[in-house]
Amino acid sequence: MKGNRLLADSAVTALAPMIWGSTYIVTTQLLPPDRPLLASVVRALPAGLILLLFGRVLPQGVWWWRALVLGTLNIGAFFFLLFVAAYKLPGGVAALVGSVQPVIMLGLAALVLGDKIRLPHVLACFAATAGVALLVLKASAQLDFVGVLAALGGAVSMASGIVLTKRWKRPAEVNVLLFTGWQLTAGGLVLLPALFLLEGLPSTITGTNVLGFGYLIVLGSLFGYSVWFRGTDRVPAIGLSFLGFCSPLIATVLGLVFLGQTLSLFQLVGALILIGSIVLVQLTPTKKPLLEPERELQRTTS
Repeated sequence: MKGNRLLADSAVTALAPMIWGSTYIVTTQLLPPDRPLLASVVRALPAGLILLLFGRVLPQGVWWWRALVLGTLNIGAFFFLLFVAAYKLPGGVAALVGSVQPVIMLGLAALVLGDKIRLPHVLACFAATAGVALLVLKASAQLDFVGVLAALGGAVSMASGIVLTKRWKRPAEVNVLLFTGWQLTAGGLVLLPALFLLEGLPSTITGTNVLGFGYLIVLGSLFGYSVWFRGTDRVPAIGLSFLGFCSPLIATVLGLVFLGQTLSLFQLVGALILIGSIVLVQLTPTKKPLLEPERELQRTTS
């Protein structure tokens, strides 16, 4: 029963990275070119303020700085680095570099959360990286040093944010929507000064740009992050990390549908490997199961 509930929670949580898989195509096709800070702020801040308006509760005590830290890691820094990578790298290269995130997550979750590193998790990390490479990497892909660093930084930022979110735990009296609003607002505010100082606003915003921003705000942030932070309460850290691989799967599908791309045999094999690694990790426990009451009583009295 518990396993079935975990699989159900994982399936719901997977909706978020599936939506985020459209970020690359939306960024390149609908948003103003070379505006990673603008894209990050507009994606985060309006959605966060909307959720705060409905929740009408601000952080209390230590949650002022915790919300700032989590908002920076999960939203502000991650969004900015994600968009830099999207602008600087082909989608396949960005996805391949980002596939190191589960490895980072394994180490952080073991150190901070006490999660057990299991052989299936390690094997799944290697399999997932191979699957991403087969799925999205092309021989003609060009590397950009800044883009690679941004993709690596985004992986570290997201992994750290997930682990700290699970470590600190959402306050019991705060619902998921409000918790999401805190982080989106904090992340957007962190980036706002940099937007005006380093990048500025574009001279014109087209209707296509508005459509792209609206998509990222409503689906990418309001819906996506509400579902994601619900998942942080219910899905193990390494499981969350692997659900992120739903993004390159969906990005590939969108490329087939909207950009006229084709799917080779190698890409199909890569997709199957990715799906298998995601399922394997969701089915592998991360902590030692609790002893049954009778066995625990015998152990403590012996």
